[in-house]
Amino acid sequence: MKPLVSILKALPPTKIIDSSIHLSKYIPLDLSVTNQDLVESKPENAAEFENFISNYLEKNNAQVAFGGYIEGRTLYQRSTIFKNDSIPERNIHIGLDLWTKVDTAVLAPLNGKVHSFKNNPGLGDYGPTIILEHIVENEKFYTLYGHLSLESIENLSVGKVFNRGQKIGTLGNSSVNGDYAPHVHFQIIKNIEEYHGDYPGVCNTNDLNFYIENCPDPNLLLKIT
Repeated sequence: MKPLVSILKALPPTKIIDSSIHLSKYIPLDLSVTNQDLVESKPENAAEFENFISNYLEKNNAQVAFGGYIEGRTLYQRSTIFKNDSIPERNIHIGLDLWTKVDTAVLAPLNGKVHSFKNNPGLGDYGPTIILEHIVENEKFYTLYGHLSLESIENLSVGKVFNRGQKIGTLGNSSVNGDYAPHVHFQIIKNIEEYHGDYPGVCNTNDLNFYIENCPDPNLLLKIT
C-alpha cells in the first residue's frame, strides 16, 4: 500500500477556503518566538491579535496568511488546556492555520464524509470543529477543521457526504472559536483512534515524532507553496 505522504503529494492542488481567493493573495505568517513584530506588538487578546493579522495582510496586499506546521509558539501559554500542573506544556502546532476574514467559506479539499463534529468551547480550544473521513487509493485518513462558526455544525450529521470544493462551513469569530482571530486550523490525521469531533492540534516536544508521522504536513495536499 502506498504511504499517505506519497498519495497526498500526487494529488492535484486544492483549497480549503473561498476558492475565489487566488494563491497570489496568500502570504506566509510566522507566529513563532522568532517573529520580532509579534514579540514587539505583544497581542494579548483576540481583538489585538486580529488587528495584528489585519495590519500584516494589508501591508502585504494579501487576503490570507498561512503557516504554522510544526511551529513552536508562545501564544498557547494563556490557556490551561496547553499548560497546567498535571500535563507537560504543549506548544508545537501540528496543523496549518489560514487566517482571513470572519465568515469566509471553508471547503472540502477532497471528496469525503463527516466522521464527527463537536463544539469544543473554552479559551484556546477549537470551538466548532468538523472532521471529514476520506479514502484515496484505498488509504483511509481524516481532515480536521477547527475554529468554525456555530452555524457550521448546526444542521450537520455524521455520514453526510461532501464533494471536493463544496462548502462545509465558515470561519467563526472570537466569541465562539476559542478566542482567536478568525482562521481555520487544518490538520491531516492518519489514525484518529477514538477521537470524535476533536484531536490534539498542539503537542509537547516529547510527542513530536509521533505527531509528525500521524499528522503529515497539510501543505502536501494544499500545495500553497
